[in-house]
Amino acid sequence: MAEAIQKKLQAELEKYQVIQKDVSKSMSARQKLEAQVTENNIVKEELDLLNAQNTVYKLIGPVLVKQDLDEAKATVAKRLEYINAEIQRHETLLKEMEKKSEQHREVLTSLQQEYQKAQGRTAGKV
Repeated sequence: MAEAIQKKLQAELEKYQVIQKDVSKSMSARQKLEAQVTENNIVKEELDLLNAQNTVYKLIGPVLVKQDLDEAKATVAKRLEYINAEIQRHETLLKEMEKKSEQHREVLTSLQQEYQKAQGRTAGKV
């Protein structure tokens, strides 16, 4: 009986570790997105300081290409919108993974208690 509980415990522990890795990956991706939001907000602020007489260039590969100011502002605004949507998606994903993680943690705790009781019973018989 103790061996069956131990196998369940091991399987549950592996599932829990996989979820923890996924949480870590998602948090890392979210941090990168936060950095991108910061960068794009700085670019947006700089573009807001410019007027129609200023020239804006866009880096495409190794070449700087002249770009319309309104087009550049629209591009940055769209990029910010996309990044913020991705951050929200990661937030939702993280909440779901945390719920799953908590459920696995509870199952692990109960299995550990069962295993300890089974170990106690086996030791009492010997």
